[in-house]
Amino acid sequence: MHNINMLSRADSVKGQGVGSAYLEQVALVKEDLSNQYKVSINSLSMKEITHYHSINPEFFLSIPFAKKKGVAVGYVHFIPETLEDSIHLPKIFKLPFYWYVMKFYKSMDLLVTVNPWFIEKLAEYGINPKKVTYIPNYVSDKQFHPLADTNVKGLRKKYGLDPKKFTVLGVGQLQIRKGILDFIEIAKQMPELQFVWAGGFSFGPITDGYEEIKKIKENPPANVTFLGIIDREDMNEVYNLCDVMFLPSYNELFPMTVLESMNCNKPMLLRDLDLYENILFDFYLKGNSNEEFIQILNSLSTDASYKETAVLMSKKGKAFYSREHVARMWDNFYKRALRYKKWKANKH
Repeated sequence: MHNINMLSRADSVKGQGVGSAYLEQVALVKEDLSNQYKVSINSLSMKEITHYHSINPEFFLSIPFAKKKGVAVGYVHFIPETLEDSIHLPKIFKLPFYWYVMKFYKSMDLLVTVNPWFIEKLAEYGINPKKVTYIPNYVSDKQFHPLADTNVKGLRKKYGLDPKKFTVLGVGQLQIRKGILDFIEIAKQMPELQFVWAGGFSFGPITDGYEEIKKIKENPPANVTFLGIIDREDMNEVYNLCDVMFLPSYNELFPMTVLESMNCNKPMLLRDLDLYENILFDFYLKGNSNEEFIQILNSLSTDASYKETAVLMSKKGKAFYSREHVARMWDNFYKRALRYKKWKANKH
């Protein structure tokens, strides 16, 4: 039995995907790989494998001790480019913080990223691609799964929505990067549909676009409802009340919202981003402009066969990212980490 210490503060801020990804990964290892690995959470004693899920300063100070005891592995959820579009920091703080982010990653023995596109990006920062492994995010079908159609009308009433209207759901932090301004503009042009956004300002006033989005949130179009930050245990019913999950985001890695939607058999409409190509294949509908998004949403709301095809695409994605497949990838990665630990010991 090998020991893994999971270090994270990612779940301390509600409504962000990094926290959801951390909780799902830990649960997967605890449940599916329990015969090989014993998992500790934020233990003060170093283990064979120390898995850093977040880059908190107190964790940074522990890195030399983790590397001396065993092997330090880090999760890459963001780099400076993605942070640039998420939070607004004064230049005097921004540059040192970005330096710190990359210093943290470079201090790891091995890294994991949720999108293969990031391996090339990390190489541009001087990180050896051989140190980086791609493992996709994972979502449990125990927590996210379809509910009977008879529940949908009741769920919509529960959240103050029209039970009969075609419902478009957006999920994520309220920030410009997520495409919330496009979401609102499209809603204005499609008054016959109802639009719902689940998520809030997880990082408060430093969120990019905070003041502009706050004004919209306080006085939204008649067909737009902001639900705020929803507890993760309640998100399954939020996905189930919609007809389509629409995320016009401009920059993502591997959104947990995509996996959660697929698990609920919901069609997905996303912006046509290059970084989706190698992870989402043909599991989703895509558009490049508000005009294209409106055309697709119109087809989904009026053409039953078109919508059913989109549902099948999501189901295909759900099958591809199966629990067994992702658990195997983590098992292989941790075995690689243990081999690396052995190599380091022999080297010294």
